[in-house]
Amino acid sequence: MHIKKHHSRLLTSSQIDRADRILDARIKSRTPLAYLLNEAWLGRHRFFVDQRVIIPRSFIAEFIETGLAQWLPARRKKLRALDLCTGSGCLAIVLAKTFRGMHVDAVDVSGPALEVAHVNIKRHHLQSRTRAILSDLLTGIPESVRYDLIVSNPPYVRTSSMRALPMEYRHEPTLALAGGTDGLELVSRILDSARQYLTPKGVLVLEVGHNKKAMEKTFPRLPILWLDTLSSEGMLALIEAKDIPERSKPRGQKRGKT
Repeated sequence: MHIKKHHSRLLTSSQIDRADRILDARIKSRTPLAYLLNEAWLGRHRFFVDQRVIIPRSFIAEFIETGLAQWLPARRKKLRALDLCTGSGCLAIVLAKTFRGMHVDAVDVSGPALEVAHVNIKRHHLQSRTRAILSDLLTGIPESVRYDLIVSNPPYVRTSSMRALPMEYRHEPTLALAGGTDGLELVSRILDSARQYLTPKGVLVLEVGHNKKAMEKTFPRLPILWLDTLSSEGMLALIEAKDIPERSKPRGQKRGKT
């Protein structure tokens, strides 16, 4: 009934003009609609977005709501989680809304991206349990901190694929997409230091896109559980803290996700 009433409403002249401008920009510049509307949805959650961040899209969100609980400590009252390369803060917010007692740190190397994350954290009323932190991956996190969970949807587009991206993706921050020659530049850095930030029974969940074979070739001895969701197959890697090698080299160069 509400829908019928809404759709029978006549548009004002200013609304028609705005719709025309949006349509024109979408056709001529192929600007993603999410940027034109400053709105994007990830599952059932709505987020503010602009060109400081990539448009929220991650199979991790689906896993958080449908399969993550079994990997978290059942008796811990205050779970701690870290979202690396948070961008708009979308995954951090999905975590905090799904697990009511969870405290989440949302990390990004991009200050402009964190400005957007701050907006979304406030809009979802999660300031008491979610904080945005400027850091080049884990380099800005105190080494005494431990998390029950680290999730990351890092830049993983290969250099060769970056050149072939559709025009819509070229409106998004390159820093948020480019993952180096094999797409695993950021993944490798995360694996190099993640263990020391996880509790003994903690887990790391990474989205690697279509780089499953490359990851298995690069890390042949790493026990990886490949997670499937209703909309993805073999794009999410779950690794237990005990299986992640100890750090063997200094922290790397600056990169991030927006």
